Amino acid sequence: MLKYTELVMDHFKNPRNLGRIDDADAQATEGSIACGDMMTVYLKVEDGKIADIKFESYGCAANIATASMMTEVVKGLSIEEAKKLSWKEIVERLGGLPQIKYHCSNLAVDTLKKAIEAYEGKRQ
Repeated sequence: MLKYTELVMDHFKNPRNLGRIDDADAQATEGSIACGDMMTVYLKVEDGKIADIKFESYGCAANIATASMMTEVVKGLSIEEAKKLSWKEIVERLGGLPQIKYHCSNLAVDTLKKAIEAYEGKRQ
């Protein structure tokens, strides 16, 4: 049985920024072949900063918790700052994850970066 930190379980049971943004400036959907998890990230950007971010997820507790933490970390950051976020930072902020679940933090960060790419693509 996998052991999760209390913080991971809190983000799983009470996910922050769950939902969609209907008038999002950008969105991206990614999936993990490793376990079948899916995630969509929606961005609202104002003055070069992430003013709002939401996610929808299909997956395990770690998938939901890492997405929730990722949104908490990047909300209010500039696009450039958000691009620097790493999966390791998400794992650390959650107090750790079982190694077999690291791919969930990768999925959260990868989906964020794809949404940022979509936003930047629209601006060009």
